Amino acid sequence: MRKPWVVGVLLAAVLLGACTDPSSGPGAEPPPLASPNSPKASATTHQRPVASPRAAPGEPPTVLYLGDSLAVENQKVLGGRLRTDLRARYTSAPHSGTTLCDYLEGSAERSLVPAPDKAAALVRSLRPDYVVLQFWGNAWGYTPCMDGITYDASREKYLERYAADARRLTEQIAAAGGSRRPRIVWVLQGPDPITPDRVRLVNALYEERAAASGDLVADAGRTVSPPGARYAWTQYLPCDAYKRAHPGHCTQPGRDRTALHRDDDHLHFCLAPTTSRPKPCPVRSPGILRMAREITRVIGEHVRTS
Repeated sequence: MRKPWVVGVLLAAVLLGACTDPSSGPGAEPPPLASPNSPKASATTHQRPVASPRAAPGEPPTVLYLGDSLAVENQKVLGGRLRTDLRARYTSAPHSGTTLCDYLEGSAERSLVPAPDKAAALVRSLRPDYVVLQFWGNAWGYTPCMDGITYDASREKYLERYAADARRLTEQIAAAGGSRRPRIVWVLQGPDPITPDRVRLVNALYEERAAASGDLVADAGRTVSPPGARYAWTQYLPCDAYKRAHPGHCTQPGRDRTALHRDDDHLHFCLAPTTSRPKPCPVRSPGILRMAREITRVIGEHVRTS
């Protein structure tokens, strides 16, 4: 570690409050993200396909990816995997520092997401088969639409509000899809080094919402957790078979381990230094690749069985 753990945790807390983002640099494969710093900064990368009807069996799916700074850093890698593995038509419109309420229509005046990028608006224009939602769960009062509700100040109120927003967002996406209602994919988050119970509770909320509305869950967070310890935060994991078979994907092959986080950022998975402007991660980052593969796997399985 370049810095002691205590310093790392304090910095991670700062990043939770105002996500920063990885700078550009020499890349390796489809990049993954960067975090935000300014509420006005937008990490949206639109790759809009032509609107099309719901994919028929055997046809490539149309996928819309929304989320916060983790989605910003993941978006290019996920798009690459979906296109390569599923020939998917893909659009990403994440915004750093956001949470579920930012993507609700009717919240434009107090939201970090502009009206054209609201979930329902994008569903109406793109007619996706799948809407992937990846949100860490804004717990620090960063976005105005949370009305100052934070996990630390009122855990019960925070969870009630988050559950209500998840239900409203599901309803808006379903209504926008009409007879071609897209399937929502709720992405479960990885371990939180500061408030580990919060992520466990938020993930449970996502699973309950998916079950209630007949949607899907992609446990991407499991892929960045130690085996047998789903909610234990770690900076390194053993290199898996995929990384051993692909030179360069294991960051410390001599020690048979790979880095998930930088020493100075315990929240994000991009291994490039953070900068003030949100953008996709410009360097190969094992944590991002692991999560993208899991999201792609879940969608692929549903495409094959539906």
